[in-house]
Amino acid sequence: MPDHAILTAATHAGTRIRRERSAALGDAQMSCLIVPDEFRRVQHDYLILFRRNLADGSTLALAMFGFENDENLYLADGRWDARYVPLAMAIQPLLIGASAQGPQVHIDMASPRIGDGDLLFDADGQPSPRLAAMIEQLGALDAGYRESAGFFAALDRHELLEPLTLEVPLDDGSINRLVGFHVIDEDRLRGLSGSALDDLHRDGHLLPIFMALASQGNLPALIARKNATLAHG
Repeated sequence: MPDHAILTAATHAGTRIRRERSAALGDAQMSCLIVPDEFRRVQHDYLILFRRNLADGSTLALAMFGFENDENLYLADGRWDARYVPLAMAIQPLLIGASAQGPQVHIDMASPRIGDGDLLFDADGQPSPRLAAMIEQLGALDAGYRESAGFFAALDRHELLEPLTLEVPLDDGSINRLVGFHVIDEDRLRGLSGSALDDLHRDGHLLPIFMALASQGNLPALIARKNATLAHG
């Protein structure tokens, strides 16, 4: 059960965060939330998909790590086997908390990531280099999330998302399915008028759209990772 607390040097002077990556440390996730500002970095390694919340009509972007719940095919020998770790994974166990004075940095003291690892504060009570980097990432994630509403509104306005149902045949004869996700409708994008494309470019939305499309080239590599796990039992 989560145990969130405001992060302070007085309370957490001796708190350490582990650096390695594993299922036991909470990294076994099929996907994680990403924000448009990081699509350029995400698309080098991951498939980017979108998911709609049918209850409120909102949309989220996701970096895909596997095909099944609790599956992360990027975990290997205590490390994350990719050039970039998405912000939502990199900042754990930190999170943003609200207060009357504005956003605060919180920490989940129940996280398995807390243990033998990097100190969060130095002897003078100042953030360690590791903590300073994580706080910067946390701020980037928070800002990117708040700014993403305009991006998703533009996708809706131009009807640029289409449902995806993907069946993936594997080497052992089984089939994995990805259902309930959306992708950029490339045909619809090609059919947009020049003025519509100009508007998307002006508002900074065209680049993340192209990055999401480019990320689809990572699907074969994701399938290869899955087949490799099957081959090794």
